[in-house]
Amino acid sequence: MQLLVTVVLLFAAGGLGWVALRARRRLQQSERDRRRAADELNRRLSELFSLQELSYILSGSLQLDRLVEQVVRYAMRFLDAQGALVALAPEGEGGGAAQSRRPLHVTAAAGSLAALAGQTVPPDDPGLVARAIGHERLELVAPSEAAPTPVAHGLVVDSAAAVPLRSHGVVVGTLVIANPRDGGFTPEDIRLLSTVATHAAIVIANARFFEMVRHAKEQWETAFDALSEGIAVVDEVGRVRRANRALASLLGAPIADVIGRDLADALLGPAPALLELLAAARHGGRPQPLVVRSAVLGRSIRVNAAPIPAPAQEQNLVVLVEDVTEQQAMEAQLIQSEKLAAVGQLVSGVAHELNNPLTSIAGLSEFLLEQKELGTKDRGHLRVIHEQADRAGRIVRNLLTFARKGPAERVAVDLNDVVQRTLLLMSYDLQLRDVTVERDLRPVAPVLGDRHALQQVVINLLNNAAQAVAANPPDRRRRVRLETWADDRVRLRVADSGPGIADDVLPQLFTPFFTTKEPGQGTGLGLSITYSIVQAHGGHITVERPTEGGAAFLVDLPVASPDTLRRDTPEPRAALEPVAVKRTILLVDDDPAVRRMVKALFGGEGHAVEVARNPQHALELVRSKSYDLILADGEARSRNQRFVRALVDSHPGLRDRVLVAMGGEGREPPAGDDSPARLGLRYVRKPLNLRDLLDEAARVWAAAALS
Repeated sequence: MQLLVTVVLLFAAGGLGWVALRARRRLQQSERDRRRAADELNRRLSELFSLQELSYILSGSLQLDRLVEQVVRYAMRFLDAQGALVALAPEGEGGGAAQSRRPLHVTAAAGSLAALAGQTVPPDDPGLVARAIGHERLELVAPSEAAPTPVAHGLVVDSAAAVPLRSHGVVVGTLVIANPRDGGFTPEDIRLLSTVATHAAIVIANARFFEMVRHAKEQWETAFDALSEGIAVVDEVGRVRRANRALASLLGAPIADVIGRDLADALLGPAPALLELLAAARHGGRPQPLVVRSAVLGRSIRVNAAPIPAPAQEQNLVVLVEDVTEQQAMEAQLIQSEKLAAVGQLVSGVAHELNNPLTSIAGLSEFLLEQKELGTKDRGHLRVIHEQADRAGRIVRNLLTFARKGPAERVAVDLNDVVQRTLLLMSYDLQLRDVTVERDLRPVAPVLGDRHALQQVVINLLNNAAQAVAANPPDRRRRVRLETWADDRVRLRVADSGPGIADDVLPQLFTPFFTTKEPGQGTGLGLSITYSIVQAHGGHITVERPTEGGAAFLVDLPVASPDTLRRDTPEPRAALEPVAVKRTILLVDDDPAVRRMVKALFGGEGHAVEVARNPQHALELVRSKSYDLILADGEARSRNQRFVRALVDSHPGLRDRVLVAMGGEGREPPAGDDSPARLGLRYVRKPLNLRDLLDEAARVWAAAALS
């Protein structure tokens, strides 16, 4: 019994020992699990704190270079690796297949991979960098592989991991870690590396986006300030929120002083039209640009506005302000030139049509004046007709001067003498209008030009001044003052005490056919012709508005050179002795009155005048008959060719017997291939003067006799 108890006790003791051993083993395993969990927790906490530190560091800057350097440094520290790099793809590249064809730029590298910093990795490089971004997945190189793996440009490592940097579905680069602490990558290392790569990709994409926005902002601001047109951003009440340098310059203030000002008030002062333009733009309309003269700025401006897309409660506008003062001046000058060209063509045609009747009037009146049986009274009437026809001829030549921009003749002219003679000519008319003329004519050098044309200038200016003061009220003097003086140029000033020139009239003062006079009181050509004559003489004419009222016209002309022949009036040519031989003359002119005058003139001398029906008939006549003189209108045409050109081409031997009647404005013939000078022909000017015509005919016959 005792033995049995002993045995039972022994079995009980053994069982308790086994239980105790088993409990001890469980306690030891639990301690190991606890320590392992604590280590894992500590490691996770360490990773978490490291990632938090990296996040804090990366969030402190948006500079791309600084960010990637921090990513490389912290990735090496996290994995206790020997080297790391970040290679980025160029901006603007697409995803998908394009990713495998784009080069990479190693933006940052450290440790054993530092030699690759700044290098460009081509898409066909066999290394890990290009391969990883092409596959768009994490690439691992284990240390147990047969041969080291190149990273890029032949640089090799024993073990490495390359993880793509993906943001918003686009791979922006790759992160490479080389030779970690244990020679290989644990799953925890891969997880940490992927987390770092994800965080880095987002930060890098944000940095790139910020850089793109900053660059675009700099470009916009540079373009904003570089524009020559003024630009302003205005708020809903019209205050300037932003302005460029051009607008500040136009307003004559620094940009800082322009901000906050009311734009409409700054540009135009009280301007309902501009306020209406801004209101229409705010309501989504497309108003026409406003072109207006600004009294505040003293300039002409064009203003346009458009809304800026913004939240509904904001109604900001962008306003474009252009200074169009010079543009308007150029446009006005161009319009003026086009008008003058059109008027020039019109005047040339009208003058040519007037020359023929004036030739008949002047020629026949002069012819009749030579008849001895005329009574004294009839002779006086004919003399008036002849003088007025001669005056009309000079007016036609002045019109042609205006149309062709060339002075009629080039001689030295005493401007004071022209003024004195003009005043004498107009004295009766000025007395009738009760106009007082004051003169201050100082000694001046002669000018080079046409006496009759310059007299036309003085007549036009005096006539305008007299008409202006004639409208003065009784308590205001009717005074016209003429002054001449000389410095480097000869000056003439004609001032009046009239009502002056209105602002709206001033820009059109020299426009052909523009007049403020009542119908029948003026043609609007006086100042246009004056302007053209002065310009043709190399001078200028300007308008002044004296402070005491009225208007003044200032003419300046160049001084004639000392070697210019001084001749106030054309010297008459000595007439040749009449020739007793009777001549045969062929007349080519389609005007019946001219035919009548020429036949009467030469028929009275006993010469035979044959008239061609037309230029083609004249060419037929010269083939079958011989003529001592062929008098032809310079404008006559035969089959779309000037008659004189066709005549010289077909009968060059008749060149010395041709006399051309030209409708030109001066003593020199007009230029051109068909001009008398080019063809070697003599010419006379229309309206025909009988003495000149007879003299030139005599010269033709004398030259023929000598040959």
